[in-house]
This record gives sequence, structure tokens and C-alpha cells, in this order.
Amino acid sequence: MSHADDEKFADTPRATEEPGAASRLDPLADTSGLISPEPPPGVDRRHFLIRTAVGGAAAVMTGRVVSATERTAMAVATVPPQAQGSAPPLSADLDVVKREKGPVLTTVDEFYKVGPGPSSSHTIGPMRITYDFYQRATKLPADKLAKATALKVNLFGSLSATGKGHGTERAALAGLVGKEPATVDPKFLDSLRDKPDQTFPVKLGDKSINVSLKDVIYDATKGDFKHPNTMTVKLLGGSEVLLEQEYYSVGGGFIEWKGYTPPKKNAPKYPFATMKELRAHADNNKTTIAKIMLANEMSIAGRSEEEVNAFIDKIINAMVATVKSGLAMPEDDVLPGPIKLHSKAATVYKRAMDEKYQSDRGIGTLSAFALAASEENGRGHLVITAPTGGSAGVMPALVYALVEVRKMELQKIREGMLAAAAVGYLCKHHATLSAAEGGCQAEIGVASSMAAALTATAYDAESLVVENAAESALEHHLGMTCDPVAGYVQVPCIERCAFGAVKAWTAYAIASNEIASRHRVNFDETVMALAQTAKEMNSKYKETSEAGLALSVTLC
Repeated sequence: MSHADDEKFADTPRATEEPGAASRLDPLADTSGLISPEPPPGVDRRHFLIRTAVGGAAAVMTGRVVSATERTAMAVATVPPQAQGSAPPLSADLDVVKREKGPVLTTVDEFYKVGPGPSSSHTIGPMRITYDFYQRATKLPADKLAKATALKVNLFGSLSATGKGHGTERAALAGLVGKEPATVDPKFLDSLRDKPDQTFPVKLGDKSINVSLKDVIYDATKGDFKHPNTMTVKLLGGSEVLLEQEYYSVGGGFIEWKGYTPPKKNAPKYPFATMKELRAHADNNKTTIAKIMLANEMSIAGRSEEEVNAFIDKIINAMVATVKSGLAMPEDDVLPGPIKLHSKAATVYKRAMDEKYQSDRGIGTLSAFALAASEENGRGHLVITAPTGGSAGVMPALVYALVEVRKMELQKIREGMLAAAAVGYLCKHHATLSAAEGGCQAEIGVASSMAAALTATAYDAESLVVENAAESALEHHLGMTCDPVAGYVQVPCIERCAFGAVKAWTAYAIASNEIASRHRVNFDETVMALAQTAKEMNSKYKETSEAGLALSVTLC
């Protein structure tokens, strides 16, 4: 035996040595410990993982044994400071954050909301908030109301940064004077835009207080807010605060307030917190996702099947109506705001109908349907949150195509709406529906995913195909930022609805033609990616109009 062989034997661990010695001497024996999975608090995750991996690779190449503690210390020492643009985390005491634990308890009447565009979080949410405050104020004791002299609304964060482009001040004033999103006449909101100096009396007991748009104040855009969409409403008696409440518009028209306690609900018949659990209920009971959802809707809300269907029918009819309204607008119509954007839905539809090939006609008309509903949103007309106002062209486009073009049976559309709701519920449960929190992936991405599930369900696809379709549509919107030009929900939002609708159909087409069991990414994994991307996205790209197209496009 040579001297070299003696050295090799000397380096070989003996059977009497402690377990794990081989992996310490030979880093390639087990590389799982070379990368620390989680960064210390306050350290950028991406940079930390890269530097930990580099440290591990160096250890392999040099043959040096490096402990996990040493690797972490070296990685932290070389990580640059956390990017200033990173958004602060949401407050842990928000219900929308707490709800990540436990089963899904959202219901269709909470989720699908009718209200004025152009944004569920910047229009419908603030109007619901001020209407809520108005109702609270009316219940104050008479002696307190006798002192009242003024009502004031302060907008913070994203509501302040892009609220003017969304008409947030008009929506907030409308709620203060006692108007609700589902029933407000859009012409009233238009009148506030055209005649901003109007004043309106607010009756509080025996007292009447005049309010105007001047009582809605665009306040700080940066600060330590519990949610990016924060606002306060106050009832004042001179300098004395008679009633004050801090509110949060958390996306999709949902609202919370400081000290919010969610309403008590019944237990779901089939509790689920993931798509895997939801699909297991469907498969184990030899039924569909839609029927599991229907059973839960009835159980949680204590409603009959007829009552659930009646509400869904209203939403379907509203979606069809918003597409018809958009298509009926003249081709020379110009949307409100400084962009001077011309309506294109009617033009795209007419030209698509003249296409030589049927496939081109299908893509063109589907796009036109989405443009039509989204342009209605841009006008501030009534739309449906599915899941938001900014994405209000996606689901209606598929619904209109299936109802008006394919003449599909109403019951199939109802089932599709329930499956779509399940997708939206899960995205809300584990991630977000708010562009101010997660960028446009949380709006158009979720809407496209919902529309894919709707279509697959309407065509009687098995539960795995429904999941695969929803997953694909969401996956291919990951990372999409929210960068509305001039703060208006027009560019790029309107066309994005058209692309989201087409992607939804594409996702269904692929999912229904592939071998379903070979689909490599599941829906729950993609929702996790949505949530993580939302957390790490630079705050400039979250409905602030501080970056992207909003920065690069110059209005003349």
C-alpha cells in the first residue's frame, strides 16, 4: 500500500466515530445544511439566501467545515440593508391577517359586491366606511349630537397617494350623506366631479351639518399604518372630537376598523383552508367543488339553496348588464380624467366579428367583453367586485361569453360562480386581494384564476382540472405590479382585464387537454407564491403611481 493510500485511509471515518462525522468531513455527503432556510428578523430574505448559499459553496470547495451559526453570521454581515421601498408588514391584529388561520368562512354575498368603479378598495371600501360611520353617528345621544358642527375624513397611504384618480373623495362624501355602494346612482358621483363646490346637509338627530368635498382630506401617503388603505372619520363639536373611528379598506370592498370583531358565523359543513382540502371533500363525496361550496354557503350563512342561487343570479345578471352597457357606448367616447383615453370596446367587438377565422373572432370578442366591463369601471359606473373593481372586466367577460354567446344553461354558470368564489376566498384567506398590498397580481391575477375555475366548472371538468386551470391562470400573473398612470384605473388596468380574460380561457384550454395528474404545480403552492411576492414587492409598485408605467408615461 502506498503512502498516498495510507493518507486516504487516515481520512476515512471509522465505524467507532460518532454519527454524522462523514457529512462533516465530506460536505457533499449531505448538502441540506448548507443553506439556512429562514433569515433573521429584519434581514432581506433573497440576499440572505444567496449569501448563505455562497458561503456553503465556499465551504465545499475549500473543504472547510462551517457551522450553521457561522454561515448565518457571515451571510448577515454581507447582506445589504433592507430596501427602503419594502412595504411595512400588515398589523397582526387585522382580521384579514388573523383569518389566515382556520377554515374559510367567507360567503358569496360578502365577496361579490355591486358598487361604483373604479376601485373596490378606493371607491366601494371608502363609501362603505363613511356610510358605516354615518350610521354610528346617528345613534349617538341627543345631547352629544346637539354639539356637532362638522364631519371630517382623512385619507392615508395608498388612499391618499392615488385617491384623486380613483374618485375616493367623492365616494367618501357619498357615504357620509347616507348613500350605499350597491344603490348609489353613478350620476350623483359624476355630479360631484363636475360640480365640486356642492354642499349637502347631513341629518344627525335634530342637528343638520353641511358637508362638501373639502371635508375629505388627502393626508400623509407614508407612515406607520396598520394597512396601506387607512382612513379616519371624525364627528366634531368645534374643537372637541365627539366620535372618531380608524378604518381600513382591505381589498375587494371588504372593510375593517380599529377594534374590529368579525361577525359570528355558523360552522361550514365541509371545512377547508386549502384547495387540497376542498378538493378532497369533493372527491371523497363523489361530487364537485361547486356543490361543496353550495353546502358551505347554506351552512355558514343559514340560507336555503334557493336563496343562495337567487343572489348568484343577481350577480350574473349584473355582470351581463355591465358588458352590454360598455359595448353600447359610442366609439368616440372618452373616459374621464387627464389621460383622455378613448373607449375601444365597441370598436374591438365590431372588428373582431369581421375576422376571417373563428378562433380570431373568439379571442377578439372575449377581449371586447372584458374591455367593455372594465371601461364601465373606469367611468365610475356600477360594476361587480370579482374580486375587485380594478379587475371588474375579467369575470364578466367569461360570464357574458358563456351566457350570451355559448347560451350555456344557467345552472352551469351558477356552479361556475361558486367554484370561482372558492378560488377568490383562498387567495383572500392566505394572500391578498388588494393591489395596495400585493400589486396587480392580487387583482387581475386572482380574477383570471377565478374565471378559469368558472369556465372549467361550467364545462363539467373534474375537480383536479378545475384546480389546474385556476393555478395556471394565477401562476402566469405572479409578480404583476400595480402602476396606474396618473392614479386612474385606466392604463394599464383596462387592457389588463382583457388579457386576464384571455389567459383564463387559455388556462382552461390547457388544463382540459393535458393529462391532469401530470400538472406539476398545485394551486396552494401558487397562492403561497402570491403571498410571498406581495410581501417582498417594492411598495412603489403597489398602487402608488410612483413607478412603472405611471413614472415612464408622460401625459401631454
